[in-house]
Amino acid sequence: MVEEEWVGRGIDVNTPSVARMYDYYLGGKDNFAADRSAAEQILSIVPELRMGAQENRAFLGRAVRFMAEAGIRQFLDIGTGLPTRGSVHEVVHQIAPDARVAYVDNDPIVLVHARALLGGNQDKITVTSGDLRQPEEILKSPEIQDHLDFSKPMAVLLVAIMHFITESDDPRRIVATLRDAMPPGSYLILSHGTHEGRLEAADKGSKIYERANSPLVLRSRQEILDLFDGFELVDPGFVWLPEWRPDGSPPADPSQALIMCGVGRKA
Repeated sequence: MVEEEWVGRGIDVNTPSVARMYDYYLGGKDNFAADRSAAEQILSIVPELRMGAQENRAFLGRAVRFMAEAGIRQFLDIGTGLPTRGSVHEVVHQIAPDARVAYVDNDPIVLVHARALLGGNQDKITVTSGDLRQPEEILKSPEIQDHLDFSKPMAVLLVAIMHFITESDDPRRIVATLRDAMPPGSYLILSHGTHEGRLEAADKGSKIYERANSPLVLRSRQEILDLFDGFELVDPGFVWLPEWRPDGSPPADPSQALIMCGVGRKA
């Protein structure tokens, strides 16, 4: 990415962005020097994070495929991140070309790149600016209301985003607000980083993220599991990323993925 071009658009290229750092972990090129520097500092402390990012992307694909095969035709992806191969609409439309996908993010660069995905699919894909910390605003936005039918089951994706929500923002309230807007038969797809077993590394890594545009808040297994209140976890339950319906054999130590995940159904 040419930094001068984005500076001319009013983009802050000197503050690391969690979305662009994630893009770097995945081997992408949509990042700046500040993002790469912060990401490399994190990787020097927790080298497994690169694998964790890849496993998270793989989990997203498997979970979305599972939803599409289960008949879900509406997807609300909040905290979309920079588009890369295997984005939600690409996976879904292989199975259900008529499915609708709504992407939401608060990073202006993400929005520019995600909107480039629309092409001739504006009736199937929409990209909206929104902040997860204000779920009510997302739900009532005209773009979301026009694109999704809240009387029919849908899948809401909170993939590797809730660990950027602080306790003062009340993560349980955020998920509950989304849950209450979802009709019965809907699903929550959620993944979240945990500090369990790696407290020292988690503390050092979190300090680096304090310089980014969002802090990193790793939580315990139980704290993350509490976010599924009101949902019934589908098999295999709440597990490490590589353990959720793997396409092959999971690694010997799936906890190296650093992130736990699950899919819950609203009765």
